[in-house]
Amino acid sequence: MRAVIQRVKFAKVEVEGTVRGEIGPGVLVLLGVSRTDAAGDAEFLAGKVVNLRIFNDDAGKMNRSLLDTGGAMLAVSQFTLYGDCRKGRRPSFDDAAPADQARHLYEHFVEASRGLGVRVETGVFQADMAVTLLNDGPVTLIVESASSSG
Repeated sequence: MRAVIQRVKFAKVEVEGTVRGEIGPGVLVLLGVSRTDAAGDAEFLAGKVVNLRIFNDDAGKMNRSLLDTGGAMLAVSQFTLYGDCRKGRRPSFDDAAPADQARHLYEHFVEASRGLGVRVETGVFQADMAVTLLNDGPVTLIVESASSSG
């Protein structure tokens, strides 16, 4: 699994003009699932994201996690994170998981994150979504599970 994590002051996702998920301070997670991913990857990534120390402490150092701050997560499925642009001009998505597998593991990631004590809002799987955010910092990281980091 691959996640692009953005520390945000707020974020929301809309489908057909209707807000489907919205958070205040926390993280926006764009989540991609590969063909080789399994439940353990979702659990690993959930633990990594909620425990990453990317929020400032009282001294201004990135030393606090999402759990420490009580922030929320907006998780948005993003199969294009597995787009391979090395050849030609059109990305290949051969490494992205098929929809059924991706949906199952995306939902498993969301539930694992909730199980760790984080409020998680979501987009709509396979929908055309509009994501709005105010990046805080900016702080943007890419995190992969062990099976995806080759």
